[in-house]
Amino acid sequence: MPRYTRIAGTGSVLPPRRVTNADLVAQLAERGLESSHEWIVERTGIHARHFAAPEVTSSDLGTEAAQRALEAAGISAQEIDLIIVATSTPDMVFPSVACLIQRRLGIVGCPAFDVQAVCAGFVYGLTVADAMIRAGTAKKALVIGAEVFSRILDFNDRTTCVLFGDGAGAVVLEASAEPGLLATKLHADGRYADVLCTPGTVSGGEVLGSPLLRMDGQAVFKLAVSVLEKVAREVLEAAGRTEEDIDWLIPHQANIRIMQGTARKLKVPTDRVIVTVDQHGNTSAASIPLALDHAVRSGRIGRGDTVMLEGVGGGFTWGAVLLDF
Repeated sequence: MPRYTRIAGTGSVLPPRRVTNADLVAQLAERGLESSHEWIVERTGIHARHFAAPEVTSSDLGTEAAQRALEAAGISAQEIDLIIVATSTPDMVFPSVACLIQRRLGIVGCPAFDVQAVCAGFVYGLTVADAMIRAGTAKKALVIGAEVFSRILDFNDRTTCVLFGDGAGAVVLEASAEPGLLATKLHADGRYADVLCTPGTVSGGEVLGSPLLRMDGQAVFKLAVSVLEKVAREVLEAAGRTEEDIDWLIPHQANIRIMQGTARKLKVPTDRVIVTVDQHGNTSAASIPLALDHAVRSGRIGRGDTVMLEGVGGGFTWGAVLLDF
């Protein structure tokens, strides 16, 4: 009998501290930098984002999102036999955030590891988990995207510090006799590693290079617009579907103009694009599962809907997943 993967439950969490554009503009003004709510909205579509308290880590947020996804799926943590966490802001160099979440959930013995593909990380994690479930090496998996990007922002750079926020989202995947995840495609091109990076490294107990995010915004915009349509069409072809079959598009929540441009090229109506970037900002690997959970819990996405997920991030990495929810 064929073995497929379906989403059994979703969950997400945002830190309680909501930071509006006005809050950031005031903070930048204290540093002698000019900005405005209108400037940020015009270029990004972002109105607010959430920042975690100093003591809150990616594993804290990821654990809470995972617990909510488990509750939605109606299964216990002890039934999970695979944990994959997508993050670029781990609690520590090692062990992985996945192992820390595994401990907090009281799960023992199953494989647990992180994937690092920045904003495309959740799509990468879904693809790996899908392959393991189809191969029979896992039956129920947690795939989590968790980030505290506020820790790596340069608040002297008004072009990047306004873009990002913190949060976590999770899904429970389970083996199924009926198709759920229909097709996935992943790509990377390391030639563009420098356009979006956090170049700092640890050596001899010291941080070498900058531990803060750097981005060539124009280069990232052009690359994102170019690759997202292509990978979406690759996934549709692999699944034997067409753009008319897409009920909902959930792009990585980075920039409203990129999202709208991709939707136009795929002929997806704007009211069928899930948008949370306006209130969440760019939460990197957490953005897609956050948006998915928001859409499911608000009743917009329901069972049987066909959903396209697509992400693009530093590396340069990108990918897409087409699924029947």
